Amino acid sequence: MGCFLSPRSKDCFHFRSLTQIHTFMKLRYLIYLLLILGLGYLIYHRISTNKALTGGNRPGGSGMGGNQPALVVDGVIVRTADFDNQLDLTGSIEANEAVALKSEVSGLVTGIYFKEGAHVNKGDLLVRINDREINAQLQDIITKENLAATNENRAKQLLDRGAISQAEYDAALADLKSLSAQVQLIRAQLAKTSILAPFSGQIGLRSISVGEYLTPTTSIANLLSINPVKINFSVPEKYASQVRVNAPVTFHTDGASRAFTGTVFAVEPGIDQQTRTLQIKALAPNPSRELLPGAFAKVKLSLTTIQNAMLIPTEAVIPVLNGKMVYISKEGKAQQVAVEAGTRTADQIVITSGLNPGDTVLTTGAMALKPGAPVKVNIVDKK
Repeated sequence: MGCFLSPRSKDCFHFRSLTQIHTFMKLRYLIYLLLILGLGYLIYHRISTNKALTGGNRPGGSGMGGNQPALVVDGVIVRTADFDNQLDLTGSIEANEAVALKSEVSGLVTGIYFKEGAHVNKGDLLVRINDREINAQLQDIITKENLAATNENRAKQLLDRGAISQAEYDAALADLKSLSAQVQLIRAQLAKTSILAPFSGQIGLRSISVGEYLTPTTSIANLLSINPVKINFSVPEKYASQVRVNAPVTFHTDGASRAFTGTVFAVEPGIDQQTRTLQIKALAPNPSRELLPGAFAKVKLSLTTIQNAMLIPTEAVIPVLNGKMVYISKEGKAQQVAVEAGTRTADQIVITSGLNPGDTVLTTGAMALKPGAPVKVNIVDKK
């Protein structure tokens, strides 16, 4: 659209501006129309897709209520059997007897009479400390004791003849008894210079040498009795009433491939308030000395036997907000059932309520299952 030059050029400029504005408005309306059409197509496509997905809700559809294919899962049939109630616990191996050998007196070591790591018998001489000074004191006091005994005997004869008073004889007798007590005291000190094995066992590595000055704070070596050994472990408070003396235990250690057996011989009379557990000790034979004190032990403790217990695999139980539940198959469909559980082992759990013998419990597919979903169950025989 042109505009001829004229004195009114301002009107021509105004005319061209209006034309451009009109063209811009038409273009904007066209863009709006295209956006509306695109949004409408998206909405239509989404609705169509949803209808296709939910078409199974109508007769002939393929949804949950239509011809949904059955989910193939594993399952077990609930049966009753006697269950040996066992607890899986952790504990430690301890020596039957253990002591760190030390001297009661100070002095130079004059002799070491044991071989490191060897077996020693009760009463064997292990270490001797210099005793020359104590022996000298003993000889001196024995001489004085003999003299006092002679004086006491002479005073008694004089008393019988009335030559001395009773008080003089009593003084002689008291002097004799005092010296006799000193002899016993020095003999006791002398005995402490010989360190003997307090019980039979295996002695460890020594930490002293001949000629070393030994004090009561110096450790000589460790002496352990490791046949039998003790197994120290604890059980939760709720099982305290089921623990009994002479109950059998089975345990493993990391240092041995085979299982060991033992017997409970002592139970702490009270519950530990810090851990809320009951401390227990069992005794196990160790003739080959495979079990070493301080080793970690995985313990199985036998408690009571539950008659007609219902056992299912642990993987079948699903924790929920208010407890536990399982899926069972009923008329070819999955059904949720709330259950109460008892003792759990590594692969099984005792069900105390919620199931009946003969129910088919589903053990796989828990994440994909929904109540009412069709299932095809492969029965697995877990004995």
